[in-house]
Amino acid sequence: MSTHPSRPFPPPSPLHLPGRRTVLLAGLGGALTACSSTGRSGPDNPSSPDSQSSPGGQSSSGSPTGSPTAGVSAAFPAPAAWQPGPGELQPDVKLRAVQVVEAIGGWPPGGQGVAAARQRVAALGVDPGLADQGGPLLADAPRAALEVVYAQYGGLLADSASVLVVCRQWLAGPDGAPVSTGSTVDVRLSSGSPRWSVTALHPADPGAVAATLGDPATRVLAQPRIALPPAAVADVRSGQVHDAPLTAMLALAGTYDFEVSVVRSGHPLLVFGTDRRSDHPQGRAFDTWRIDGRAVVDPATPAELVDSFMRAAAAAGSYNVGGPRQLSGGATANQFFSDTTHHDHVHAGFRA
Repeated sequence: MSTHPSRPFPPPSPLHLPGRRTVLLAGLGGALTACSSTGRSGPDNPSSPDSQSSPGGQSSSGSPTGSPTAGVSAAFPAPAAWQPGPGELQPDVKLRAVQVVEAIGGWPPGGQGVAAARQRVAALGVDPGLADQGGPLLADAPRAALEVVYAQYGGLLADSASVLVVCRQWLAGPDGAPVSTGSTVDVRLSSGSPRWSVTALHPADPGAVAATLGDPATRVLAQPRIALPPAAVADVRSGQVHDAPLTAMLALAGTYDFEVSVVRSGHPLLVFGTDRRSDHPQGRAFDTWRIDGRAVVDPATPAELVDSFMRAAAAAGSYNVGGPRQLSGGATANQFFSDTTHHDHVHAGFRA
């Protein structure tokens, strides 16, 4: 499915979100105006219907990821539950966060609504009231499927954590065929025994699509070597992402194929555990979880691949590059950094 903003969308029909903005469903051959399916964002590179499981805990449905072609009744996706891959720190913390999001955002025919979502969440042994915080995942559709692309740390401390659950979702349209959307949910947890407790959900709120977009945004959306998840596509389309990170993405795409996890929305407002504002909500950062098909967190991924990507991000203008290892050098003493939160991704922050 194309994410190029200059292409017109067919007239939509509404699916209503309880207490949230209306999600617009396009016609059978269209797309949701709020965001697109995960995968390559260029018009000539739709998400593959034959994707397979990959390192780093990405699940795969082996089913269509875009809206169905007009006149074709597509099989409804049945994505596998996400599981942590090799190299994850505190894997059960991520799994706990993911299970709540999966319970809220996927349901069988007739399972829509907050009341049904509460029952699914309660079955996990957690507070059923968390379902009330599902926001855009609770569209008024008769059936839904949810696939977690990746679960990334937004923060990891000894007694608390933020897990950014990046997901795609399929909603049954008027004819029952799946229509693709998705979100990113900042899931907060506190330590406990035998498992950590989920305490809150903060779904992404990318904002409305901008009337016009600048050149870097348009080129990023059309670049097949940059894979953006649904919330990140919506971030770029909103016009609230600064040119500096977009230009850096384009520069990195000259050497690497990479998959972005988070841009602006769906990330904590503050650097986790501090009172400092994060660059992400200000539209001045992006995180990358996979490079040239290799998950950053996977021990089998060559260290030199991740390190070279970090240095290339710095060369492209990032003043603050974080990752799984502390790199030497840099234009400033703290241009490169590493901590437990950035064990699973590369962060690139920019000044406006």
